[in-house]
Amino acid sequence: MDNSKFKRYTVTAALPYTNGPVHIGHLAGVYLPADIYVRYLRSNKRDVKFICGSDENGVPITLKAKREGITPQEVVDKYHKIIGDSFKEFGISFDIYHRTSSLTHHQTASDFFEKLYEDGVFTEEVTEQYYDEKAQSFLADRYITGTCPKCGNENAYGDQCESCGSTLNATDLINPKSTLSGEPPVMRETKNWFLPLDKYEDKLRTYIESHKEWRPNVYGQCQSWLNAGLQPRAMTRDLDWGVKVPVKGADGKVLYVWFDAPIGYISATKELANYAKLDVWNPKAEEYYIDQKSVSKFEYEEYWKSEDAKLVHFIGKDNIVFHCIIFPAMLMAHGEFTLADNVPANEFLNLEGQKISTSKNWAVWLNEYLVEFPEKQDILRYVLTATAPETKDNDFTWKDFQARNNNELVAIFGNFVNRVTVLTHKYFDGKVPTCMELTDIDNAVIEELKAYPAKISASIENYRFREALTEVMNVARLGNKYLADTEPWKLIKTDEDRVRTILNIALQIAANLEILIEPFLPFTADKLQKMLNYGGHAWEEAGSVSLLKRGHQINEPILLFSKIEDAEVQAQIDKLNNSKAQNEAANATVVPAKENVTFEQFGAMDIRVATIVAAEKVEKTKKLLKLTLDTGLDQRIVVSGIAEYYKPEEIIGQQVSLLANLAPREIKGIVSQGMILMAEDAQGKLSFVSPTQASTNGGVVR
Repeated sequence: MDNSKFKRYTVTAALPYTNGPVHIGHLAGVYLPADIYVRYLRSNKRDVKFICGSDENGVPITLKAKREGITPQEVVDKYHKIIGDSFKEFGISFDIYHRTSSLTHHQTASDFFEKLYEDGVFTEEVTEQYYDEKAQSFLADRYITGTCPKCGNENAYGDQCESCGSTLNATDLINPKSTLSGEPPVMRETKNWFLPLDKYEDKLRTYIESHKEWRPNVYGQCQSWLNAGLQPRAMTRDLDWGVKVPVKGADGKVLYVWFDAPIGYISATKELANYAKLDVWNPKAEEYYIDQKSVSKFEYEEYWKSEDAKLVHFIGKDNIVFHCIIFPAMLMAHGEFTLADNVPANEFLNLEGQKISTSKNWAVWLNEYLVEFPEKQDILRYVLTATAPETKDNDFTWKDFQARNNNELVAIFGNFVNRVTVLTHKYFDGKVPTCMELTDIDNAVIEELKAYPAKISASIENYRFREALTEVMNVARLGNKYLADTEPWKLIKTDEDRVRTILNIALQIAANLEILIEPFLPFTADKLQKMLNYGGHAWEEAGSVSLLKRGHQINEPILLFSKIEDAEVQAQIDKLNNSKAQNEAANATVVPAKENVTFEQFGAMDIRVATIVAAEKVEKTKKLLKLTLDTGLDQRIVVSGIAEYYKPEEIIGQQVSLLANLAPREIKGIVSQGMILMAEDAQGKLSFVSPTQASTNGGVVR
C-alpha cells in the first residue's frame, strides 16, 4: 500500500451512544483495531489525529432517560464519564474523546446543515410518519418496534433489526407499536428535509468502485445498496432532543442522528485544534480527555480538507451504510471535505455462543472488567485482537480467554522474556554481554528477526490485525526456540563467550518485542521497556540486533503475565448464567388461568397444614421422595417429585400445605395419600407453600 502521498492521518472510531457502558463487542469491532492502527502510525512518526467522542443525541438517549426516570442530559453526563474513563484506563489513546452535546458540535452541525440548505441540496417533503395518539408525539425510528420482515425477530426497531443486522424503515415492520405507550401507531403528515441520495448515486459508485481494496463485507454491502437504487432519506426528525434544525419553520425538529453524528468527527477535531491553541490550559479539556502533553498547534482543516490527509473510519458492520453512503454523500454535497480512504468495518463478536445483548445484560462490560481484572488490560486486548471478527462473526469465551493467557502470553511471550532477563542477571549481573563470534544458527535467527517488522507492518497497513499479532507472537516463539536450541544454561560452565553471544541476541529479540508489541499491548510494552531500562525505540529501528548496547544495565526481572485460575473464569461464567436466568425470569410467560370453578367445588378440597417427619429417596428414580407426614389427624405417606430441589435430611420438620382428600394413588409401588402444594418459579424450580409462622398440624387452609 502506497502511503507516500499522505502527510497526515485522521483516524476516527465510531461514536458510541451514551446510553450505556462499552462492552467487548464494541472493543473488538471498533476501538481496539483503531487504537492498534494509531499506535503503529505514531511509532512510525506519522502525523495522526485519533478522533472519537460520545454520541449524545438521538432516540436511544431519550429512551434510556425515560426508563431511568431522569433527563437526557443526566443520562449523557453519566455515561460519557463511564465510557471515557474506561477507554482511558484500557489504553485507547484518543487525542480527544469529545461530546456531541458540546456547543462546538451543535454549531458545526448547524453550519453544515445550513450550507447544504442554502445550496439547495435538500428537498422539503411532506410525508406520512408514525404518530402515537396516546402520547401525542411523532415517533422517530427507534420509538417503534415490531416484527422484522426479514428474520421474524419480534423486537426489531424502526431503523434496524439487531438480530439479523438489516437496515429497515419503520413502515417495513410487521405489527408495529410505540415504545412510548405500547399502542399501535397511526400515520400522520409531517414535513422534513431530505438528502436526495439518488442524485449522488453515480458519484458514490465511482468513489466506492475506486476502493476495491476495501474489505469484502464493506465493498459488497455498498454495492448492494447502490444496485438496489438509492432513495432520498430524511435528515431531520420530530424530536425535542438533539441539534435543532437551523432553518425557518423547523420548530420541534432536530437533525437526524446519522446526519449529526459523523459531523461529530469534524467538530471533535475542531475542538482539539481550539484547545491546542490555548496558551493557558483549560481544565474543561479534561472533560474531553485531551492529553495536554500530546497537543501541538494545528488547523483542523489540514486533517479534513487536504488531499494529503488520509481519512480512515473504524466502525462495526451495522454502520457501513452510514459511513460509506450517507456521510460521503453529505461531504460531496458540501464540497470542501475529503472522503475516507478506507472504512475497515468488523463483523460481530458473540459471547459464549450467543449474540451480545445490552438489554439482556449478556455482555462483558469494559468498566466491570477493569475492576474485576485489575492491571490486566493487555490480556483482554490480546484475546480480543486474536479473535477479532475481521472477516466473519467470531465468539469470545471465558475458557478461551484463560487458555490464550496461560498458554500464549504466559507460556510463550512471558516465558521468553523471563528466561533471558533472569539468565542475564544470573550470569552477567544484569549487564548486556558482548556479542562474540556468530554461528550459523545465530545468523539464521538474526536474518529471521530482520524480516518480521516488514511483515507486521504490511499486515497492519492492510488492517489485518489478527495476522499482525500472530507475527509478533512468532518473534517471541523465535526467541524461545533460540534459547531451547542453544541451551546457554548448559554451556555456561564450558563456553562463557558462547553464552555471551546467545544472551546478547536473545536480549535484542526482547527489545524488538517491546517495539513490535506496543500497538497491541501497550501496558506490557511499558513494563518490558522499564525492565530493559531504556527509553524505547521507534518502529524503524525494529529488526536491529544492536538496540541494547554492550554493558547496558537491565533492571530486575518481573513477570509480565500471571496465570488466570479456573475460579476466576468460573465466576465470570456464573455471572453470565445469572443474567440469563434473570432474563428468563423477567420474560417468562405466566401459565394462563384455568376455567372458573364454583365455591362449592373449591370447598370440596380439604387442604391442611402438615409436618414432614421422615423423608427418603424412592429407589431407581431421580425426582421422587417418599415423605411421612403428620397431618394432626394421622400419619400418612405422600410421594412427591421434589428430589431435584430438596435433600431428604434437609426437610425434616418442614411444614407444608397438603391436599388431604385427594384419592390415594400408587406410584412406584408406594401408595401416596395426598399431594403437597408447591410453587414453581420461572426456571421451573419448586418451593414449599408453607404457613409464614408455625401452625398446628391439621389446621385447615382456607
